[in-house]
Amino acid sequence: MYLTKEVKGEIFAKHGKSAQDTGSAEGQIALFTHRINHLTEHLKKNRKDFNTERSLVKMVGKRRSLLDYLKKKDINRYRAIIKELGIRK
Repeated sequence: MYLTKEVKGEIFAKHGKSAQDTGSAEGQIALFTHRINHLTEHLKKNRKDFNTERSLVKMVGKRRSLLDYLKKKDINRYRAIIKELGIRK
């Protein structure tokens, strides 16, 4: 499996406050970005996998709503996470 407990811990430790802080917006956005990148690579190989395509679109929407929340709440944290993850906007 591509998303093990250790990988999640690393993502939350790097982008959140700690490895146990799984609820922070930055950690959630980083996790969604990791999953989105994985599904994008999967869809490049499997063009007709429409269930994965649908889940990818839903995940992008969830990440977008978290980014909108963070932008409204604290613009500096928003800019930092966008730059760190390389999300274009």
